[in-house]
Amino acid sequence: MSVTDREQINQRAETLLTQYGSSILRLAYSYLHNMDDAEEILQETLIQYLKTAPVLENEAHEKAWLFRVAGNLSKNRIAYNRVRSTDELKESLVAQQREDLSSVWEAVKDLPVKYREVIHLFYYEGLSTAQIAAILEQKESTVRSHLMRGREKLRSILKEGYDI
Repeated sequence: MSVTDREQINQRAETLLTQYGSSILRLAYSYLHNMDDAEEILQETLIQYLKTAPVLENEAHEKAWLFRVAGNLSKNRIAYNRVRSTDELKESLVAQQREDLSSVWEAVKDLPVKYREVIHLFYYEGLSTAQIAAILEQKESTVRSHLMRGREKLRSILKEGYDI
């Protein structure tokens, strides 16, 4: 890559950032509610644009393309953050002593069946959400929803137990 090519790319990135940066940042923030993640999405969006160099009809199409990419990247980040928080909960459960876990598993027993079964299969059996979906003959998104709602209910049950 020549110096002039690099200068053109830098100039294009600067132009995009000036024209659309704050709009993309606001869009990403509306998805993520976290400015650090939103700034990363802005950077990744601009990088995608510069990598793919799409040929678009006009400025409106360019803006739409950038927004679509930023929206998709934001949705991916939301999914990644969910997985990361799931892993953190799993690690915190593993880190606790076995007798402490008995109270957690007792609390799991108090959950409705649809939440109890996915939590048991995910944490106790170590199955992935895809495997659980196949076993329960449900969509994987349903399993993830039940897992998330089950964790929320479990969190409130455990909080009540410690607030006494």
